[in-house]
Amino acid sequence: MSTGQLLSIEPQELQFPFELRKQISCSLNLSNKTDNYVAFKVKTTNPKKYCVRPNTGVVLPRSTCNVVVTMQAQKEAPTDMQCKDKFLLQSVVASPGATPKDIMAEMFNKESGHNVEECKLRVVYVAPPRPPSPVREGSEEGSSPRASVSDNGSFNAAELTSVSRAHVEWHETQ
Repeated sequence: MSTGQLLSIEPQELQFPFELRKQISCSLNLSNKTDNYVAFKVKTTNPKKYCVRPNTGVVLPRSTCNVVVTMQAQKEAPTDMQCKDKFLLQSVVASPGATPKDIMAEMFNKESGHNVEECKLRVVYVAPPRPPSPVREGSEEGSSPRASVSDNGSFNAAELTSVSRAHVEWHETQ
């Protein structure tokens, strides 16, 4: 879970059970840990590939909001089932009583002196569940397809620093 002051974000990794020619969705839960209204905005490195609903919004004090990220149907499988796409969730304290209509782009402008919290989320493809194999338990063929996705699904320090130092271009989501 994110350690931001405004929102806790679950999960930290967007997991898509990858299947060719199939639109796939996953959910993010945003929990407002404060007594303030919190505005959020979602950006991605690959805006043509994903649809985010809602991509901006307001989370009421001490409440939660669900955001659905949908990956468009893909025509070919990625090499090694790896994905370099990332999402950036920005959050900022909004005026009391704020609604999604009150959200303006300049609210998320750090240069204007706004205190903008950012959380980077990476995308992971998970092999889709396979039908039960006739091979008996204990054989290598019956092992879980999830084990090969990424060690244990967490970042190591080297990955985190390389991600944060790399030049990433963020785009507004649709």
